[in-house]
Amino acid sequence: MRLAVSAVATIVAISVNAGESGEETLKAALPGIFEKCAAHYKALDAAATPLVDKGSDGMKQVPHGFNRKTGKLDMRNIDWWTTGHYPGSLWYLYEATGDGFFKDRATYWTELLEPNKNDSSHHDTGFMMYCSYGNARRILKTDKYDDILRTTAKSLSKRFNESLGLIRSWGDIRDRKNFLVIPDNMMNLELLEWASKNGFPYGDKVARSHATKTMAHHFRKDGGTYHVLNYSQEDGRVQQIWRGQGASCETAWARGQAWAIYGYTMMYRETGDKAYLEFAQKVSDYAINHPNMPEDGVPYWDFGAPGEERDSSAAAIIASGLLELQKYVPTEKSKVYREFAVKQLLSLASPAYFSEGDEIGHWLLKHGVGHKPEHSEIDTPLDYGDYYFLEALLRFRELKM
Repeated sequence: MRLAVSAVATIVAISVNAGESGEETLKAALPGIFEKCAAHYKALDAAATPLVDKGSDGMKQVPHGFNRKTGKLDMRNIDWWTTGHYPGSLWYLYEATGDGFFKDRATYWTELLEPNKNDSSHHDTGFMMYCSYGNARRILKTDKYDDILRTTAKSLSKRFNESLGLIRSWGDIRDRKNFLVIPDNMMNLELLEWASKNGFPYGDKVARSHATKTMAHHFRKDGGTYHVLNYSQEDGRVQQIWRGQGASCETAWARGQAWAIYGYTMMYRETGDKAYLEFAQKVSDYAINHPNMPEDGVPYWDFGAPGEERDSSAAAIIASGLLELQKYVPTEKSKVYREFAVKQLLSLASPAYFSEGDEIGHWLLKHGVGHKPEHSEIDTPLDYGDYYFLEALLRFRELKM
């Protein structure tokens, strides 16, 4: 299936004219970008809807990515960690366009995920349920989903270890040998902070404890992140460092760094704790000033792997995080973060990264990297890349010029 001619006509070829700022260029291009995004997702939804009932074990499925070998959509069961991003992107498109189509389809895909509210087998329920139900609640100004979100927060909190002060990211909560924590988990704390203000006060204790302990142990002095830390449950020490999805234990995996930028900015917003604000700046400065950061602001999949694949999803997450962070810092620093995020969005909205027609199954961003060490999802669209790209564009739209 290809995009309609009218949609193809809105393809944005972005260039900064002499005397025109990046912000002015992006602002002028924004309506066309959203129109193109909407056309892509209408086509994507048409392709995905007939596949919803083809999951294993009788589970429903949600769009996740694109299989280059088969040329078909990659659908995943609703208990897959990214299933909140597709409905979340639909909610953002409803917010961007006001088109009731996106409200209807976002509602449909969101409500498929309700069984996940009781899942305590991993840390990703914040991604799954807050990107979907959380956006539904915010945009529709409804409390109809509050019980689902509270239940999800309680399920996530079952993975919290009081003695360590951390949420176990991966692994069975009964495992006494390993206690694995990854920076990705920072993104699930927003659900806990919301719940703490809406009937589950324990959520704030869990979120603050996890964020503070992660801040203390999960980063090198320069602000670069490790991916996987394995804590001892006997004495609380870090007993192992694993490279996880990164190139090595001593380099920074780009998306992990992006999660930290976004996560600590969010934690400052939710708590007002200036330690989180200072740390958000530290991890941001590491990324944007890194000697291996490409000129266009789209990082290599790992900061220690220059010349290898870029990760458009990491750029989208960083841009969204920086556009929030710039609101909380002094003017000089705000200008740096804002300009870098705008540069990233101009790059992502250019033909170098923004897909044409159905070349990647109607997803938006090309050149994402999921898990290179496992040879999984390399140079491909990623549902979370689209989600944070749309979020960043909406955050940019709200800026005062």
